[in-house]
Amino acid sequence: ALRSTRGSCVAYPTMLKTLVAVLTLCVSAQAFAPMTPVKAMSQAAAAPVALRRVPNQRSALQMGNNAKFGIFSPAVVAAKAVLGDKTLNKLRGKGISLHSQAITEWTVYVGASSYQRGMLIKKAKNNGDELGFLV
Repeated sequence: ALRSTRGSCVAYPTMLKTLVAVLTLCVSAQAFAPMTPVKAMSQAAAAPVALRRVPNQRSALQMGNNAKFGIFSPAVVAAKAVLGDKTLNKLRGKGISLHSQAITEWTVYVGASSYQRGMLIKKAKNNGDELGFLV
């Protein structure tokens, strides 16, 4: 898989693309695999824990990271494996920022209020969670 060019090794670019494609398919296949009862019970037990009080503080609440597993979750998991958490979070943040800007520009164009703009951005976040982009 490596060829020698005057003492240096150069990887074939198609090999990397093939590896990423195979990893994506492997991760995607898990999305359609039947869920075992143990896995289902552990997910059900973890789901209701969204908010919890921090002891010794009056009103501090912590939000849990309970992103839903959606249709795009396998691709996000594969991207996390290939890119790493830090790079994926940067890329995800840039995408969310560009999408929020597009929503803002559209609401200005149609003359919607800032409240409606905020509600649209919140709806986009909820849709992203449902589709599995926030895994």
